[in-house]
Amino acid sequence: MTPTSHRNRRARLAVGTLTALTLSLAACGGDSLEEEGGGDTGEESGGSLTVGGASFTEATIMTELYAQVLEEAGYSTSITTTEGRELYAPELESGAIDVVPEYAATLAEYLNAQVNGPDAEPVASPDADETVAALRELAEPRGLTVLDAGEAVDQNAFAVSEEFAAEHGLETLSDLGEAGLPVRLAAGEDCPTRPFCEPGLEETYGIDVTEVDPLGVGTVQAKQAVADGEDDLVLVTTTDATLEDFGLVLLEDDRNLQLADNVLPVVNTESAGDPEIAEALGRLTEVLTTEDLIELNRQVDAERRKADEVARDYLAEKGLVAN
Repeated sequence: MTPTSHRNRRARLAVGTLTALTLSLAACGGDSLEEEGGGDTGEESGGSLTVGGASFTEATIMTELYAQVLEEAGYSTSITTTEGRELYAPELESGAIDVVPEYAATLAEYLNAQVNGPDAEPVASPDADETVAALRELAEPRGLTVLDAGEAVDQNAFAVSEEFAAEHGLETLSDLGEAGLPVRLAAGEDCPTRPFCEPGLEETYGIDVTEVDPLGVGTVQAKQAVADGEDDLVLVTTTDATLEDFGLVLLEDDRNLQLADNVLPVVNTESAGDPEIAEALGRLTEVLTTEDLIELNRQVDAERRKADEVARDYLAEKGLVAN
């Protein structure tokens, strides 16, 4: 896809946004869906597809990557973003959204709760193959096809300041547990009850969490609190591109506390189950790495570049779209 055709796609979107938004609102029973992308109509041979997802930085980049590789494969695409999975997942099942970039373990547990209740035994694990298999078992009866996962993964992670790590000789979470240090943790307010957070740190690593400071997951406030020494440890993600800006370093999850949140495409089987779609998305999945996600996030968050431009440059560099 050339820069000119991409700009034309965006221009056509502006005309159709109001109509698309109205339809999305009706489909959600009043929940807001924001239409952000649009494609040629009638010019591509593959038909029309709507790519959906959440509205945080990485998700917006991934929806752009998916839309642009599908356009290269001959499909007309539009992008719909929402505040979260609770809004876009029903749209994916209904076929109002055709394709979504997802995280294997997180979606598996979301569907597990939908099917088996909020207190269901977890089905996801640190093993990517096992997690994807469990996800497929839950997704297929709901009319969803889970495509193969790649190397790229965005997991929960924990970081400390560079000074704190150097002072205590810390490289892994095991090191922190063995040091026997009392730790004040900046994280989400649900951390005390989440297995991957406070309970997991205590049970898996023997870390002495004395208090949870409820500043959120990877927020500026949470990272700044650790940088300033107010807190000792912060819950972030493995693709956080701003850790160096705060003087923070990740501690390795050397005992695999975190689940396999590998990035993978999930499609509506009826509307987007064609092999050509899987093949186009698979080409991206095969080359995308965690390091790539970090760099793409950095360009949007730190350099303030637009997600569609960052996605286009990456795909061109990897030979997945025409320059």
